[in-house]
Amino acid sequence: MEPEKERTGRTPKKGRKRRRAPNKPVGASEVMRDRWDLEERQQPEAKKARLSAVLFAGNREITHGQLCELLKRAVLGKFSVPKPSGCQLFHQNHLNNVVVFILQGMSQLHFYRFYLEFGFLRKAFRHKFCLPPPSSDFLADIIGLQKKQIIGDLPKEMEGSLPSSSSEVSINLQNDPIVQKYGSKKVSLTRCLLTKEEMKTYHFPLQGFPDCENFVPTKCCGSVTDNSPLFGLDCEMCLTSKGRELTRISLVAEGGCCVMDELVKPDNKIVDYLTSFSGITKKILNPVTTTLKDVQRQLKALLPPDAVLVGHSLDLDLRALKMIHPYVIDTSLLYVREQGRRFKLKFLAKVILGKDIQCPDRFGHDATEDARTALELAQYFLKYGPKKIAELNLEALASHQELEAAGLEPKNTAEVVQQLNTSVLECLDSMGQKLLFLTREADATELSSSKNCQTIKCLSNKEVLEQARVEIPQFTFSIVQFSFEPFPPNLTEEMSKRMRIKWMEMSTVYAGPFSKTCNLRALKRLFKSFGPVRSVTLILETHQPHLCIQYEILEGAQLAIESLDGILVEGTCIKVQRPVTELTLDCDILVNELEQDSENQGTIYLSGVSETFKEHLLQQSSLFLGLEAVILPKDLKNGKQKKYCFLRFKTFGSAQRALGILTGKNWKLKGRHALTPRHLHSWLRGLPPESRPPGLRVIPPPSEQETLQMVKVDHPKIAAWRWGRKIGKLYHSLCPGTLCLILLPGTESTHGSLSGLGLMGIKDEEESNSPNKCL
Repeated sequence: MEPEKERTGRTPKKGRKRRRAPNKPVGASEVMRDRWDLEERQQPEAKKARLSAVLFAGNREITHGQLCELLKRAVLGKFSVPKPSGCQLFHQNHLNNVVVFILQGMSQLHFYRFYLEFGFLRKAFRHKFCLPPPSSDFLADIIGLQKKQIIGDLPKEMEGSLPSSSSEVSINLQNDPIVQKYGSKKVSLTRCLLTKEEMKTYHFPLQGFPDCENFVPTKCCGSVTDNSPLFGLDCEMCLTSKGRELTRISLVAEGGCCVMDELVKPDNKIVDYLTSFSGITKKILNPVTTTLKDVQRQLKALLPPDAVLVGHSLDLDLRALKMIHPYVIDTSLLYVREQGRRFKLKFLAKVILGKDIQCPDRFGHDATEDARTALELAQYFLKYGPKKIAELNLEALASHQELEAAGLEPKNTAEVVQQLNTSVLECLDSMGQKLLFLTREADATELSSSKNCQTIKCLSNKEVLEQARVEIPQFTFSIVQFSFEPFPPNLTEEMSKRMRIKWMEMSTVYAGPFSKTCNLRALKRLFKSFGPVRSVTLILETHQPHLCIQYEILEGAQLAIESLDGILVEGTCIKVQRPVTELTLDCDILVNELEQDSENQGTIYLSGVSETFKEHLLQQSSLFLGLEAVILPKDLKNGKQKKYCFLRFKTFGSAQRALGILTGKNWKLKGRHALTPRHLHSWLRGLPPESRPPGLRVIPPPSEQETLQMVKVDHPKIAAWRWGRKIGKLYHSLCPGTLCLILLPGTESTHGSLSGLGLMGIKDEEESNSPNKCL
C-alpha cells in the first residue's frame, strides 16, 4: 500500500479534510448591469460543488494568474487563498478531483472556425472565457512556477498598521498592475490625470453627454501643469424620491486646510439619510438652507482655472454635485488593482499613510477626513512613484484582511505574500497529494522535473489519451496535455478573414421586393425594431427595390428573418434572407447549434427596451422566476444604453415563459432565444473590420488538391472533430464532482499572436452513470 500511495500521492477520501464554505443567505434574483455574474441565489437541497463566473465583463478575459488562483482555491479550499476576481467555487468540500486538458497549439480561432466540429465542448461546458496570448511557458503560468523577484522588508509607513514582514518575500514587480500601467519610475502630475477616454469608461460626467444636460461646468479650462494645485473632494449623499442627492461637500487644499465644508438641503423628499455612511441625520439637516445651486456657485468661485480635483470614486461625487470638471485624479483608479477591482479608501489610508479613518465607533464618515486622505494618497503616489507602491504588495495585504475577516489570520504579512506566490504543486504538497502530468515526450517542460509531480511521457497524443483513462482516477489533480501543429501564418490570416466575413454575412439580410413608392423611413424603422443596425443600403440593381440591412448582432438578423419573411409589407409579399455564399451555406445548421450552446440555454434576447426597462423588470420580478442576470449593453463611444438586452434564467423553461410574457401585448418587445455566446462578442470586436460588401466573393475557391486535403485525417477540421469526441468520452468517465477545464492556450509567433479560450465546468453526479469510477 505504501508504494502505491507514494506513486499517486492520493490521500484516501475518508481521511481528507476540506474547509466548508459558509452558507450564503437565500436572496432574491439580482439584476446587474453590463455583465453576467452568476452568484449563488439559494441553497439547493443537496449541496454540490458549483462554479460561478463573471460571464460578461468588458473583454471577459481571465488572466493566467487568476486561473492559477482558481486552481489553488480548488485544492486548498475557500479561505486558504484570496478569491480570484472573475470566477469562484462554491462548496469546495464537495469537489472530488481537478482535471485540466490542454490542447497545445489551438486557439480561439480554432474553436470558432470549427465550431460545429467541437460539438461536445460547446454543449457540455456552460462557462467559457477568453485567455490572453500565451507567454513563453503557458503551463508554468497557470501552475504558478513563474520566476519571482526578491524584495526586502515592508516600508516604515506600514509598521504597526498590519503585521510586518521580518523576512524577505517574493513578488514579481513587473506583474504588478500599477507598474504595468505607469512603469517603475516616478510619474508627473499630468500623467496621473484621467484621460477623456478613461473618464468615459468610468462614467464621469462629461460635456455633451445626454445624461449630463443639466450639469454645471466648473469653468476650469486653464492649462494644467505639474505645478497645478490639487484639491481633495468628498461628498456625502442621502436617498431621495428621485435617487441619490447631495447632503454634504468638503473641499481640502494642499497642506490639508479645509476651504469648504457645507451641509446641503436636497431638493426632493428624503427617504433614507444613509446615516451609517454619511453621518447625516434629520436633526442635523433640518435647519440647513444651503441648496445644490449655492454649492455649485461656491465651488466655481473657489477653484482656480488649472485646479485638479482628487477623490476616491470621484465620479460619484461629481454626479452628486451635478458638475463637470475636466482635470481629475481618482485614487481608486490611481492605485490600480487587477481586473478592474478597487481598493477601499480605508484600506489605502491604513497601509499607505498609516492612519485609521471611517472607524466603526464613529458616527458615519467624515467628509473632510476622506477628502484629505484622498489628497494625501495622490501626493504620496507623486512623491514615491509606482515602484515603491508595488513593493508594498497591496494585493497581499488586502488578502490578509480577507483572511482575518474569515477568522484565518496568518502570522505575518510575509506569510500572506507567500500564499499568493505559492504554486499549485506546493498547495498539493501541503495536502499530501501529487500532481499527475501526462504529455508527449517532445513537449515535456520544467514541470516534468518537479519533485511533487508524477510525469508520464508518451510518444503520441493517442498514447496520452490511453494513459489518461488509466491514471486520472488515481490522482486528485491531473493535467493532460495534447499537442497539435499550430496553423501556419498564411492559413491563420486566411481563416481570420473567413471568420470575419462569415459573421458579417450571417448578420446581414436582404429584404424585398418593395414598391418604388415605398416609405423608406418607415422600412428602416421596421428593421431597426429587431436589433441594432450598422447600415441600411437601398439596392436598385433589381427590377424592384430591395434593402440590404447589416445588423450589429446575429440575433437581430435572425429575428428579422423569422418575423418578416413571407409577410405583406405595403401590399407586397417580401422575402427576407441572408446572402448566399460559400460561407453561409450551412448557416441554418450553425444557427440551430448556436441556440443549443450550453451558454445560450436559458438566455433570451430582447429588442426595443427603454432606459427604464430594468426598473420595470424589478417592479414585476414576481413574473420572472429564476431570473439570474440582465445584460444591458452600452455604446462604447457615447456610453448610452443600447435598445436591446439579454436576460439569463436558471432554466430553459423559465426563459421560455419570460419570453412569452415580454413579447406579449403588455410589454410589446421583440425577442427570441439568444444565439451569440457572451465570450464571442469580445472576440469578434477584436477582429479587424471588414469593409467588403456582403455576398461578394473575395476568397478564391480551393484547388482540387487543397479540397482533397480537407478530408485527410490530419487536417485541423478533422482533428477538431476527432479529439473533441475523444475528450468527450474521457470526460464522461470522470468521477462525479470533478472540476474540468479545457484550455486552448493560443499561439505566439513572429507573425502575431492568437488569444486563447477556456471552458470549465463541474461534472455533476446526475451526469455520470459510472459511480464506480470515483475512488
